[in-house]
Formats: sequence, structure tokens, C-alpha cells
Amino acid sequence: MSPIIPAVTSLLALLFAVALLDQWRERRHAYQLIWAFGMLFFAVGAGCEALAALNGWNEATYKAWYLTGAVWTAGWLGLGTAFLLGRTRFGYTFAFSLFLAGLFTLLASRHYPDAGSAPILYFVGAIVLALAIGVETYFANARWPWIAALAVVGASLLSLVLVLTLTLPSPGYALDPKTSMPTAELFPGTLRLLTPLLNITGAFSLILGALFSAYVFMPKRRLLDYSLDPGQPGDQFLFNLLIALPAIVVNFVVSVPLAVREFFGGRMNSRVPATILIALGGMAAGGADALNRFGSTDLFELGKLVAVLLLLSGFLVSTEVFQQFRIPFTGIRFGGKRTEPAGGPTD
Repeated sequence: MSPIIPAVTSLLALLFAVALLDQWRERRHAYQLIWAFGMLFFAVGAGCEALAALNGWNEATYKAWYLTGAVWTAGWLGLGTAFLLGRTRFGYTFAFSLFLAGLFTLLASRHYPDAGSAPILYFVGAIVLALAIGVETYFANARWPWIAALAVVGASLLSLVLVLTLTLPSPGYALDPKTSMPTAELFPGTLRLLTPLLNITGAFSLILGALFSAYVFMPKRRLLDYSLDPGQPGDQFLFNLLIALPAIVVNFVVSVPLAVREFFGGRMNSRVPATILIALGGMAAGGADALNRFGSTDLFELGKLVAVLLLLSGFLVSTEVFQQFRIPFTGIRFGGKRTEPAGGPTD
């Protein structure tokens, strides 16, 4: 196993985390700090792979790799997206993602007989928190991301406790004999089932949140109309809630030709290509994790590198950075103010 790809991935993720932390230091938006933590975990996970390629695996690097890379990264990146979109109806999507994650965790528990009653507790917790997020979103309460944080932070702390109190059998790690990549087979089911709980919720939030943001800021054709106004009759609201996701998907697809023309005409809001790149980065990261989870470790490292490149590219072409680049933690700035084409949250 070569250390080059994971080392480059770790360095890029670390630089991304520093840039996000610097952005938070200046603007104090919660999502920037949360994303910085997510990218820091990404960097540590890849860094463990690079160190192991040089010096071999041990129990410490194996635990740190699994905890930061496999359990925490996606959940924290998705949580950052929740805070970014906290004033929108995206809470419904996050709630549904959390419910799906809990359901998948429960269904997957048959593969982990040592998990005991943990899968049921995880599922019940996911349902309760998803319902709370949905209710807060319905009443247009911007506090729903804090309930999402309760899910992500709570699961992260539980996983930390489980890892710190766990003694692994010798040699303290498990590797794929074909690729020498680490696998999770030594960890108990109570810990391994926290991975889909956080990863599904986080990946769906990051990917769908990025696509939703692109949809908001792109020129649109509304082939299917819907409304999530809570003031409408209950049966009408439930109907609109059910059709909202397919309506957004259809409207997004039919709007692509118009968006392409606007892009090549220089009239596209920069958040559209930025968020599409972020969505692609989330897909690449999720695909790499899925391959590793189901035993295919060949493309794991390359998938992670592609993911961080796409995520970083999305950040660099976004409005906030592209207007004026600042060397992190300094007053040195390059570039001037960019006039952004009109666009905004009209849905």
C-alpha cells in the first residue's frame, strides 16, 4: 500500500479544514466550524492510512482510522449542511434521512448478533429525533439543526466511549489480504452500527443539501408546483409534503438546459457550480465508503482523494471565497469584489 494517495488526501483535507476554520473566525457561522471539524476528521482518517503505509498498522491507528474516517466524517459534514440550511424547509429532508438511517441500522443488525438491543435503541432514537426535527421545521423554527446536532454529537460521543473502552484481539487490527486496506471486522456490532446511522444521515444531508442549494440559486422551470406553507389545510400539506421531493427532482432536471445556457453566458450564480461540485464530492466519498463496507477496498483511497478534490473545488468557486481570497489567519487578501448574478432562495 503506497502512502502517496492517502498523504495527499490528508494534506488537502487539512488545508480545507484550516480554510473553513479561518472563515468561521471571520464570519462566525456555525456551519463553517462544523464543516471544519468534518474535514479535520477526514484528514485524520486519511493520515492514519498514510502513516500505516509507512510504519504498519497498530491498534491506535486502526481505532483512530475507523472512528474519524468511517464513523464521524460524513455525519459532521452533513450536520454542517443542516446548519447552513437551517432557515429553510430542508429539515424535512434531514428528518427523512435520519429515519432511513435508523431503519437501515435496524435491518442491518441481523449481521451483528453481538449488538444486543442497541439496534432497537438506535432506531427508536432516530425516530424520536426525526419527528422532533419535522415538527420544528413545520413551525418554521430555525432551531431544528440543534436537534440534528443532538443526533450527530450524541452518536459521536457514544462511538468515542465504545472505542476507548474496547480492547481488540491481537494484533489489534484487521486488513484485507488482497489490498492490505483496513476492514472493520474486529469492531463489535454496537460500534459498527453507528456507522450507517451517521453515514447515511450525513451523506444524504450533504448531497441533497448541496443539490437543493443548487436548485435554489439556478434559473428554474417549475413543471410541477408544490407548497410547504404550514398555513394550508392538513391534508393538502401532507400531499404537498409527499410530492415535494419528486417535484424538486423533476423541476431540477427540466431546468438544467436553461442553467447550462446561463452558465456559458456568464450569468450563473457561482453557488450553483460550487454546490454541484460539493454534491459530487459527497457522492464520491459515500461511494468509497460503501465499497469498503462491502469488502471492495481497491478503489477506497482513490475515491477519497477524488472526494476531497471535488469538495475543495466547490469551496474555492463559491461566492464567499471567489469574491476575495484571504490567506488564512492573516490580513493578506487577493482579488476584488465580484458582482454576482441575481439568484436566491425563491423556493
